[in-house]
Amino acid sequence: MDLADFTGAGAIDGAYRVMMEHDAHAPGSVDRVLAAGMVKLCSETAEVLYSSFTPLEVRYAGRSRPRIEAILDSICSRAFDVEQRLEAIAEFTMGLGDGAEQCLDAIRIGGTEEEIVERRSDWCTDVARVACVLSQVDGYPCRLAYLFDLDHAYSGHVIVEAHRSGRWGALDPSTGTVFRAADGLPASIWESMRESGSEEGQNRSMKTPCFTPVCSRAAGIANYDGTYLYALDARTGAVKWHNSTSGHLDRQANTGVSVQGHLL
Repeated sequence: MDLADFTGAGAIDGAYRVMMEHDAHAPGSVDRVLAAGMVKLCSETAEVLYSSFTPLEVRYAGRSRPRIEAILDSICSRAFDVEQRLEAIAEFTMGLGDGAEQCLDAIRIGGTEEEIVERRSDWCTDVARVACVLSQVDGYPCRLAYLFDLDHAYSGHVIVEAHRSGRWGALDPSTGTVFRAADGLPASIWESMRESGSEEGQNRSMKTPCFTPVCSRAAGIANYDGTYLYALDARTGAVKWHNSTSGHLDRQANTGVSVQGHLL
């Protein structure tokens, strides 16, 4: 299926489309790159988005991001299955807003996930990126999901979907919420949008999620991985150079959209 007509800001209707087309983020910044690659979730795209759109093979190279691995070891020390580990990740990212800069003139957005953890952030895209990377480094495919209120710009939210038990399930890293269906299985954004019966389980902060899949009027899915380059010997096929520990899409922006980190 050709997803071009459903990709990027132009695929979103209403006030949010206008906002995204006049995005204040720097050209080439991670927020812009991710939004440009976002695919609208709707009846025409759902089958592709929940089948072949996101690779289920995590290509993380072990020990390439020691800080992220150290965080996982710490927060998941008492987690013994995938659900407990994802709950621990959601609880950790929920706390990233504590101590975050609140002065609009001083707030920094973007950077690597390690930098986000270090400086703290309550910007939902930053927080979702950290959760996405933690999940992927832990071995679980994960992607970003944009939720929209089409009538009011800046009233949406960014969360993630993690793949486990053969299906995608939504997590809100900003509120520590793991969404589950009535049968206890992971609830995807598409299922939650279509059926109002999804449950907001494991909300450890007891906060009300600021925006959930159930109440959103539109959503978009963005893969969170970058471009991998290999230089081969033309005669032997041997690898001469590669950036399998990177995913930068724009050098000038100095940010990447890959679980692997910087392009060196």
